[in-house]
Amino acid sequence: MSQRTERRGIHVDQSDLLCKKGCGYYGNAAWQGLCSKCWREEYQRVRQKQIQDDWALAEKLQREEEAAYASSHGVQTQSTTPPQPGHASLGPFSKFEEKKTNEKTRKVTTVKKFFSPSSRTASKKETQEGKTSPSISRHASFDTDQVSKDFVDFLKNLQKPGREIHKQCRVFLVNMSSKKDLGADELSECVQDFYQNLADRLMTHFKGSSESVEQVMDQVEKYIMTRLYKSVFCPETTDDERKDLATQNRIRALHWVTIQMLCVSMDEEIPEVSENVVKAITDIIEMDSKRVPRDKLACITHCSKHIFSAIRITKNEPASADDFLPALIYIVLKANPPRLQSNIQYITRFCNPSRLMTGEDGYYFTNLCCAAAFIEKLDAQSLNLSPEEFERYMSGQASPRCSSAEGEWPHTGPGAGVAATNPVLAQLNHNLEQLSTISSRQEKVMEAAQSLQADLLSWTESVQREVNDILEKYPLTCTVSSIDANNIDNDNLPPPLTPQVFAG
Repeated sequence: MSQRTERRGIHVDQSDLLCKKGCGYYGNAAWQGLCSKCWREEYQRVRQKQIQDDWALAEKLQREEEAAYASSHGVQTQSTTPPQPGHASLGPFSKFEEKKTNEKTRKVTTVKKFFSPSSRTASKKETQEGKTSPSISRHASFDTDQVSKDFVDFLKNLQKPGREIHKQCRVFLVNMSSKKDLGADELSECVQDFYQNLADRLMTHFKGSSESVEQVMDQVEKYIMTRLYKSVFCPETTDDERKDLATQNRIRALHWVTIQMLCVSMDEEIPEVSENVVKAITDIIEMDSKRVPRDKLACITHCSKHIFSAIRITKNEPASADDFLPALIYIVLKANPPRLQSNIQYITRFCNPSRLMTGEDGYYFTNLCCAAAFIEKLDAQSLNLSPEEFERYMSGQASPRCSSAEGEWPHTGPGAGVAATNPVLAQLNHNLEQLSTISSRQEKVMEAAQSLQADLLSWTESVQREVNDILEKYPLTCTVSSIDANNIDNDNLPPPLTPQVFAG
């Protein structure tokens, strides 16, 4: 119990969300904790160093090849002279040296071809001449055509710069069609370089107006990534699909994790809170249906705002950053978003870097990356459980419902058994109970209605019988009264009808 009293929920220092190089921008787990700017600088430095090392290795192999060739040539020259006594073993040694030299020569040739720019350029040209890019095909989808039309309409307002931007984007798409064989990191580097170069030009044109530049770059990103989406999202050259399956299986295995274990400050019994939770789950699932990185970021932002609203309603005060991350982890566990890792990598690789480094979009996206990493490393200590409890829950041998019944989990409010179980199963059981109650009530209503109908029929019959009995017992006979005669006198009228004379 002392271990549990010490725990106050999942806590991540806000400084951990920033770039590790201290530039002040938001970092990313996919970039080893760096922001996009520092990561590109580090990536280019490592890449340049790798190229230099490879060239040094190629030169070293070439020198060894030349030395081996010179040695082999000298041995062959000596072998043409008559063999001297005591040198009978030079023949086999010469063959060994020749074989070794040929092997090194092949290695050097392979390395030279690998670093030769002419061969790579020729292959790209052949690919470009032999194939046309499907991204610029006339048989594009309706969404792509609509995005292209909207992009052209937007650029018309810019007049001459708009035509230049459209031309640059078209040229870039054509160039990208010849780079399908590149890896995901190389494709990301090409897109990010295009973003940076175009943004620099626009900054010069708009004379430093960053807001105008951002508006144009958003449209450029939407146009380009809509056309490149099929070729760069979850490419076969990466292990994104494997990570997606691993994450989905991991979340399914953690279906027993409750809101109390994560110390989430949300009460789903409140209707407004429950509604915000459903909206947050819907937004995070809808992220996979978007094509543009900015639209995927917007889904994450909407999800996060619903989470903050749910926490604020529960606590009756503004939500803090410490409350947000556990709640986001809980939403991800409940939603199990499709292709979560692929979407995170897609945003990381091809989104406008300025959106990921600053602003609320960057903050929410960084927290989502932290949530995904936390779920992968979730263990007994993270949930304030003993290793034995954690293993029993993971294997399905026990459930938090049993632990709550034994008093192991400190939740004693009404409906504790239901709250401690999987929320989805608890809601399903609650709905089944309500349906059973409604069904029994309907049966009672139907029985009462049938009884009332029978009573009405019997009452009608009984009334009809009583009327008939009275008519038989007292038949109705019509007689002519003397009052109705024509020769009647006033004296023969009954007292109430006798005319009375009043003295005036």
